[in-house]
Amino acid sequence: MINIRFREKTNTWPAFVDLFSNLVIILIFLLIVFVFLWTTTSVFNKNTGAKTVSDLKKANAEQAQKILQMTADEEEAKRLLILARAELENLGNNNTQLVSELEQVNVNMDELVSEYEAKVTELRTQGINLQQQVAKLSQQLNQAQIDKQNTAILEQERRALQTQMDEQRASLSEQLAKLQSALNAAEEKAHEKDIQYIEMSNRLNKALADKVAELNNVAMYQSEFYKAIKDALGDGSYIQPDGDRFIVSSDILFASGSYSLSPEGKNQIRLLANVIKDLENKIPSDVKWIIRIDGHTDKKPVVPGTKGYSNNMELSLLRAKAVADELAKAGVSRRRLVPSGFGDLHPVELRTDKESLQKNRRIELQLTNR
Repeated sequence: MINIRFREKTNTWPAFVDLFSNLVIILIFLLIVFVFLWTTTSVFNKNTGAKTVSDLKKANAEQAQKILQMTADEEEAKRLLILARAELENLGNNNTQLVSELEQVNVNMDELVSEYEAKVTELRTQGINLQQQVAKLSQQLNQAQIDKQNTAILEQERRALQTQMDEQRASLSEQLAKLQSALNAAEEKAHEKDIQYIEMSNRLNKALADKVAELNNVAMYQSEFYKAIKDALGDGSYIQPDGDRFIVSSDILFASGSYSLSPEGKNQIRLLANVIKDLENKIPSDVKWIIRIDGHTDKKPVVPGTKGYSNNMELSLLRAKAVADELAKAGVSRRRLVPSGFGDLHPVELRTDKESLQKNRRIELQLTNR
């Protein structure tokens, strides 16, 4: 709060005027004394007496003139001082009235200050609210700027993706054009291949017809072949018919673990050779036939260190070749004989007893086409 107070001051002008007048009188007195002393001293000087008197008179006249002037000035100063005192008294009266007015103004000022303080408080409250709003708006502006930046980044990514998609679309269009061209070429080739396929189908049908005729021709002699073998070997228990083939037990042909034919085995093979040679003379030369000789073993593993073979597959093949060699030695054409070994891969019995293992050790003979 602004509090203005005016206090009535003591009027010092009258005392000041009196003091100034007394100082002027004292100054004049001192000047007279100085002139007197100076004059007296000059008169008693013999060398400069006359001249001094003349100068003294002149100086005295000048001093008198100055005193008169100073007296007039003093009177004028007194008059001015009196006027100033009257003016100051008037100012004092006016000052009292002014103080009263200022006190009234002070009361009004207090009210204005109260209103001002209330207004300031209100404005401060509004300022705080505005600051809060500014902070909130600043936060929203920052978020908007961040969103704008993110939007710009997303727009950039979208444009990059659009460019990439356009490039991929152009590449796909180019690839589709190439594929269409390749498809047209493929259709053209397919049409050519259809023609070739028809020709090949006709050839294949003819070849199949020839093969069927050939099989029929071979089948005509199979029954005769099996009957001749059965007659030649008799009804021994070591020979068993199985569909279109004969099964000869390996035990009658080979010793255990051996692929060399026993004497009895060689005799049996010679009998088979006679039957095959007779059949070879009966079957026309245009019929392509062979005798398959398949060797099989049981599941017993080969004893480590056995010479000549290391597993059952090799043993079965060696036994099939031994039979083929003996048949060729007996006069059968080598080109009609095809030996092969299967080891223990195709057993006729799955059990592991002695009798089942004996059945799995076998040589199979089959008359078939080439």
